[in-house]
Amino acid sequence: MSSIPRVGSPKEISSPSNPHVKELAALRRRRNRQNSGVTLVEGYEEIDLALRAGVRPRELYLCPALTGGSDPRDVVARAAERGAALFSLSRQAFDKAAYREGPDGWLAVVPDIETDLSRIEVDDHALFVVCESVEKPGNLGSMLRTADAAGVTAVISANPVTDWGNPNVIRASKGTVFAVPIASAGSDTVMDWLSRHSVNVVATTPDTDVLMADVDMTGPTAILVGSEKYGLSDRWLAGRHTKAKIPMFGQVDSLNVGVSAALFTYEAVRQRMASGRRHPSDR
Repeated sequence: MSSIPRVGSPKEISSPSNPHVKELAALRRRRNRQNSGVTLVEGYEEIDLALRAGVRPRELYLCPALTGGSDPRDVVARAAERGAALFSLSRQAFDKAAYREGPDGWLAVVPDIETDLSRIEVDDHALFVVCESVEKPGNLGSMLRTADAAGVTAVISANPVTDWGNPNVIRASKGTVFAVPIASAGSDTVMDWLSRHSVNVVATTPDTDVLMADVDMTGPTAILVGSEKYGLSDRWLAGRHTKAKIPMFGQVDSLNVGVSAALFTYEAVRQRMASGRRHPSDR
């Protein structure tokens, strides 16, 4: 994004052809986000959560025709205090900039999300969700919401297909992508990292007789889930990992990857609560 002077009150933009509006629309593309080092956050609740997680927005765009002038949590004031440039857009301009249907009039440009695996900390209570080549933003968002609710240490994308800064991931996660530590790396790198930190790896697969409740997940544990179409790759399944499945009694042999991750995650939480071991978030 181009350099924008900081102003005390929102700068008004009425034309959909304004350069700022065009730049916002361009950030829907992954390459443009990567080249600019920023991503988009749309939605009042998502921006509020990002601010509560410590994010410092570069720009905040409002559409009074959609927001109705309400700001009960003082999002505008908090964004401005952190140096965000403020803009007030007409309905036509905001419709051009927004990426979701039925926008609520709130859109922010924020710095790229940190995804370096080396920054993730591991201790005796760590609990990770590792998703290999998961493609759909809705599934990644679902896993992030579960991770936030369950107090997961971090969500790691192995051989990522969709970037964490995808606006639809942010939307599907309800902004929890900013609250839960995340990382991305190749599968070999993730495997080596888990091994170096002596993390118990549980690979989810229907091709085993071991049920998830029979696997000890009270120690440092990584729950592995695979892509929507193929599941976990042979690279992971051939490893010396514990393989476990969800008990199923119907005709299908698999569940949605977000549902599978949630069930395994809460089985780990259940075990830890039952054993009296400290939860990952109880630090």
